[in-house]
Amino acid sequence: MYQELRQAWEELTAHGAQFELEEVIFEGNSILSYKNQVPSLREFWLGSLRFGERDYLVYENERLTYFDAHQQVANVANWFLEHGVVPGDRVAIAMRNYPEWMVAYWACVSIGVTCVGMNAWWATPELEYAIEDATPKMIIVDEERLDQLLMLPEVVQSLHVIAVRSEGNDSQVTHWETLVSGQTELPEVEVLPDSDACIFYTSGTTGRPKGARLTHRGCVANAMSLAFANIVQAKATSLVNRDEDNDPREKISERAAALIITPLFHVTANNCVAHSMTMAGGKLVHMYKWDPGEALMLVESEEITALSGVPVMSRELISHPNFSSTDTSSLKSVGGGGAQLQPDLVEKIENTVASARPSTGYGMTETSGIITAIAADFFLDKPESAGPAMPCFEAQCFDDEGNPVATGELGELWVRGSQVIRGYLNRPKETSETITNGWLHTGDIARIDAEGFIYIVDRKKDMVLRGGENVFCAEVETAIFEHNAVSEVSVFGVPDDRLGEEVGAAIYLKNEETLTVSELRSFLENRIAKYKIPRYVWFTQSPLPRNASGKFLKRELRDKLKLEDSL
Repeated sequence: MYQELRQAWEELTAHGAQFELEEVIFEGNSILSYKNQVPSLREFWLGSLRFGERDYLVYENERLTYFDAHQQVANVANWFLEHGVVPGDRVAIAMRNYPEWMVAYWACVSIGVTCVGMNAWWATPELEYAIEDATPKMIIVDEERLDQLLMLPEVVQSLHVIAVRSEGNDSQVTHWETLVSGQTELPEVEVLPDSDACIFYTSGTTGRPKGARLTHRGCVANAMSLAFANIVQAKATSLVNRDEDNDPREKISERAAALIITPLFHVTANNCVAHSMTMAGGKLVHMYKWDPGEALMLVESEEITALSGVPVMSRELISHPNFSSTDTSSLKSVGGGGAQLQPDLVEKIENTVASARPSTGYGMTETSGIITAIAADFFLDKPESAGPAMPCFEAQCFDDEGNPVATGELGELWVRGSQVIRGYLNRPKETSETITNGWLHTGDIARIDAEGFIYIVDRKKDMVLRGGENVFCAEVETAIFEHNAVSEVSVFGVPDDRLGEEVGAAIYLKNEETLTVSELRSFLENRIAKYKIPRYVWFTQSPLPRNASGKFLKRELRDKLKLEDSL
């Protein structure tokens, strides 16, 4: 099976083939890129016009065809230019997964404007910080985020606010309907491959989110990698089965539809799901929030072919009481990323969803989406693997001194290729620490087997991965330390069957100070997003254990404290 995979891989990346590779220079380093990819997301979006009257964006009773969406994108892009936004400027989006997100996104990237995706779960201080960091000229918000903004009058005065699905009539706010009205054509703008396409924020190790600068080349390459992953595994399977007449591209080109079930301000939904569906002429069905019962109804009514979210979503879907009575025969792929799919879930998907095969990918904001992908028989054979790195990546594990380790040995995974970000906005130090000569230090401990399949075994970064959301412990610790009663605090991950990990905190209070769990959570509500607030809290009677260099012994703390004591 792996010999056939290698054969398919070599055929698809050979000279003159669809996924032929070339070397390009980026930030002074030679990196791999797909030779046949379009130069920017502008051309990528324009290519979808050929899908015409197909449904593109669906939300509840609302539907936009590709023609409709292209008209709205052109109108919004022209409105931006007419109101002082020029290529190279930034426009922020802070909203739920409404169809307006995608329209605003394509309007930005089609005229060389950088789209800044802001976390809709942020507390007001986090939103304020990101606006100050990214300095967008405009911000597009839904009503919930508008309420937050109006609490920051100085911020509102510094940029143009556009409201989506809002009934308010504040004179400082322009309503979305003003932008999308009219019959205009998309402005002619040259967009360079290595210019910033979008900035997505990832939790910061020093207490503040970091803005990752994704390029047009990187975003397009990620879409190519996703297409390659589908085609190469299907082609390899055909070779194994000696099905010479089967063209895997014909199967993949069938009418596709995906549920948008993770936030569009992350690369999982935006770069992996939305870009892939747009490339294939597929349909994007938006959900107000995740609900497995509603998701099942949409799978049946909208004939969803792909469901990609964090593992807990797949688990909840196939475990729902209505699963067996719902027509899920349209599903071809169930899985996702954001956390490792547990081996038992891989088997459950294979055995429960008759029409679908399990799939997953491993990636990061810093790689514009996926690094690896694995599905179907390959996933069943290696359920603990994340798959091989995509063709536009070099991948190697290194020891703490920066020396490559042998095949099969553990080390920190580094990758280099066209999908790697330019760096972090306004963070030269963090950029230089994370990217060395084009090599991205993933912060994950991994091993690579003889077939090139990557296994993520541990995390080097001080981070909690909660349901696909990165929560850096230092950020939570910084917020807790703002409470006057706290003397010492250590934040760490606590294993959780549903979300993979939950946030836990061990706290030692100052002498004679008192603090309850509910008081702490109330204190944190206006400082950090709710998903970052510790679910498990321990108040210790003595100072927290440290090592010789003064660092808290987090693993020792986690193993020592009993979960039931925190409830």
